[in-house]
Amino acid sequence: MFAGFQKEQRQVNGVNISYRIGGSGPALLLLHGHPQTHVIWHKVAAQLAGVFTVVAADLRGYGDSDRPPADAGHAGYSKREMALDAVELMKSLGFAQFRVLAHDRGARVAHRLVLDHPHAVQQMVLLDIAPTLSMYAQTNEAFARAYWHWFFLIRPAPLPEGLIEADPELYLRSVMGSRSAGLKPFTDEAFGEYLRCLQRPGSARGICEDYRASAGIDLEHDRADILAGNHLTLPLLVLWGEEGTVGRCFDPLEEWRKVALNVRGKALPCGHYIAEEVPDVLLEAVLGFFAAPA
Repeated sequence: MFAGFQKEQRQVNGVNISYRIGGSGPALLLLHGHPQTHVIWHKVAAQLAGVFTVVAADLRGYGDSDRPPADAGHAGYSKREMALDAVELMKSLGFAQFRVLAHDRGARVAHRLVLDHPHAVQQMVLLDIAPTLSMYAQTNEAFARAYWHWFFLIRPAPLPEGLIEADPELYLRSVMGSRSAGLKPFTDEAFGEYLRCLQRPGSARGICEDYRASAGIDLEHDRADILAGNHLTLPLLVLWGEEGTVGRCFDPLEEWRKVALNVRGKALPCGHYIAEEVPDVLLEAVLGFFAAPA
């Protein structure tokens, strides 16, 4: 995986962020979701690197990046801090402006990144999410059953951490394998990387703190932006799986139009893990979008 890429680590915003970098041209930041790492992009990275300088980063708490200690308000894992990690990483690599392709938790970080640093991102693609606040506000039984981990992970420590640490592979297979495609989209090598990183000390804490922040301080930040009338103004493409929970329980395009002024989107023939289920379809959509003037 990632032939021609270099794996490196930099200290930014007080934490060490692990990433792979490869290719040439304008910068493209890739951000992954839960319970995975930057490895989710292994089926599309080479093609993207033919057009862009690709930076595939591990979020704090995930992969080989640092796992900061928990704090009472979960601010250390707020999307604001994670977004600052990403901006500072790209600046340290010489990229004051860049494009973003992000999935799941990484897409939530990217949403906050553009709100807090609107001049840093030229174009953005978000995969299989609706805005966090709208998803919590519209939670129903179907969503709660499918996204049970949203409500399990925000329970107070140490219960969810202890259960994950007791059998990380069971947790990984339970979360990833319960989606529409099962475990078929994941190569043995990629799954092995996800498991290795989940087994690292502090991973369970990092995951839980990420979700606790999303159910607390992140919602406060989102509400403040709505009250202030702050919208995403950059060109935004949102894509979701037609077999996934987000598309079935919400109208993603309608929800994004409430917070973004220049947005388009569509469903793709897959479930949640778009980059690993339909990489060629994703590449066509993303490269076509990025080819348009920013």
